[in-house]
Amino acid sequence: MNRVCGVLAIVLAVGFSADGALAQTSKTGVEKLYVLNCGEGVAGDISRWSPGVNEGKSMDFVDNCYLIKHAQGWLLWDTGISDAVAAMPNGLAPSDPKAVFWHRPKTLAAQLDQLGVTPADVKAMAVSHTHPDHIGNVEMFPTTMLYVQKAEYEWPGTNSEPRFKPAHPVTKLEGDRDVFGDGSVTILSTPGHTPGHQSLLVKLAHTGAVVLSGDAVHFKSNWDNRGVPANNFSKEQTLASMQKISDALTKEKAQLWINHDKAQRDGLKMAPEFYD
Repeated sequence: MNRVCGVLAIVLAVGFSADGALAQTSKTGVEKLYVLNCGEGVAGDISRWSPGVNEGKSMDFVDNCYLIKHAQGWLLWDTGISDAVAAMPNGLAPSDPKAVFWHRPKTLAAQLDQLGVTPADVKAMAVSHTHPDHIGNVEMFPTTMLYVQKAEYEWPGTNSEPRFKPAHPVTKLEGDRDVFGDGSVTILSTPGHTPGHQSLLVKLAHTGAVVLSGDAVHFKSNWDNRGVPANNFSKEQTLASMQKISDALTKEKAQLWINHDKAQRDGLKMAPEFYD
């Protein structure tokens, strides 16, 4: 009798364990979205991003990262300028004087710490593309699964070096990806700025849907005028990706949050405040 009860107890325990695991994997929805300060700078000549327009005019740039608390775990979108820049009193000067002179007023590590989140807590991360102002802190999260387009991952870096450490866990995408399987966080393939550029559609219960642009567009006037930076990988792909984003905005009644647009960022709530 005791043996039968013991077996029954084990069966019940396994059943509850299985149910618990199922419940955990079936949790849905984004609970919070934090906007993090991942760099601030000044562009030397914004005609670099809008050929023939605003020649010689400088502009303030910002660099955002986004921390998303989903029911299934934390996801980080972009990692910004390297935290090491925070220790540079004069900031990080670009090799091209027309490009952005970056400063790092707050480290990513400090902002995560303020929220009580450790790098080990972040179970998934994705980067819009592999330019230094977006992947500067990827290796702060050495065991976090990285979602990146296969075309971006395999795009040769400087001196044909890999763009990520080969040991870093990676999921190479070939198109869009519903990250959590519930439609609340969707990576959108938006090539053009780079071969495997991607953007992110996030659906929030109260705020509604937002599309995080990455560098599919750099500032609002370029979006309004469909301006394509001269240094983009493909003008045709860039324009097609802008249209894809526009279609998603219409379909989802979404807001477009442009990553480097300071005027827009100044109107957003910054961490530790959040959107839900």
